[in-house]
Amino acid sequence: MADAPEADRIDGAPHPRDTLQLFGQQTAERLFMDAYTQDRLHHGWLITGPRGIGKATLAYRLARFLLAEEPGGGLFGPPESFDVSPDHPVAHRIAAGSEPGLLKIRREADEKTGRLRSQIVVDDVRKLRTFFGLSAAEGGRRIVIVDAADDMNPSAANALLKLLEEPPSGAMLFLISHQPSRLLPTIRSRCRELKLKPLGGDDMARALELATGETENSAELAQLSGGSVGESIRMMSGGGLAVYAEILNLVSQLPRLPRPDLRRLCDSVGGKQAEPRFDLVVRLFDLALSRMARTGATGQPMPEATKGEAQVMARLSPNAAIARLWAEQAADLGARARAAKAVNLDPSALVLDMFLRLEAALQKAQLDA
Repeated sequence: MADAPEADRIDGAPHPRDTLQLFGQQTAERLFMDAYTQDRLHHGWLITGPRGIGKATLAYRLARFLLAEEPGGGLFGPPESFDVSPDHPVAHRIAAGSEPGLLKIRREADEKTGRLRSQIVVDDVRKLRTFFGLSAAEGGRRIVIVDAADDMNPSAANALLKLLEEPPSGAMLFLISHQPSRLLPTIRSRCRELKLKPLGGDDMARALELATGETENSAELAQLSGGSVGESIRMMSGGGLAVYAEILNLVSQLPRLPRPDLRRLCDSVGGKQAEPRFDLVVRLFDLALSRMARTGATGQPMPEATKGEAQVMARLSPNAAIARLWAEQAADLGARARAAKAVNLDPSALVLDMFLRLEAALQKAQLDA
């Protein structure tokens, strides 16, 4: 089981426990710092926002700080940041996964299959009893990171709720949530919320340089990923910028799609090994249509995610009426393709059908105009 995948790791990126810097989340950090300096730290914190924007990084950053802190603020008064030297013993122990004051709750591998479970189960949460029991004699803070709280099944959620209702002394829980509306209202009500926001181009560039050593196309990646560093890294590994440019080239020629170019794209998603590319193509197709809809609705093209996109969007989505058509297609076509893929239909045919349905809708709209 030592080689089992980690549910809270993004391929191609350092684990959040190894990421010592956080970009673009100054508001959330300031809120927590105010609570800390005023001695008003709550025992439960709900860290929310889209995937891949630094929620787990913030949780580990705060845990590292709290476990390394000197009582009373040390010799120099209240701290100015949550930075902890990578040479600090706590930083070393967290990086090695051996810090006794920290426990992470996440989806674990099934002992029988070796594959990650789809949920956090009640046995995962029951580890907290042992954790708090063993650490009680040592004193000091005991910190739990749940990543992601959205993954808890009902039994696990109810078990965690009991802990939030009657927390042990010195306990602090950081619950990471991509979709807080999925959590029990009673869990949300017993936590203070730290809302994180998507990253802009400058913060994205710094975050990508830290995570991957690359900064090229950070503004475009910020657009395609919705400001998510994690999604940007996935885009980079899958050639997302090139795929989006290919999709936009096809869309730009509507209402009549060029068949040779369309066939090449469809052929590229065929076969079992191309499943990640199918997912990427459908996701970026959805995004292209959504960006078209927003352009028509607002009357302003969005910042470009690929060269020439603003001109294409302005031409094909010039007003609110056509924006509704783009929005309807965005809501329907990608979902239709994913549903069909789930029952093992040919991915190449599904992508072809997706584009041809869009072509038919645009042609009909022209005839009705």
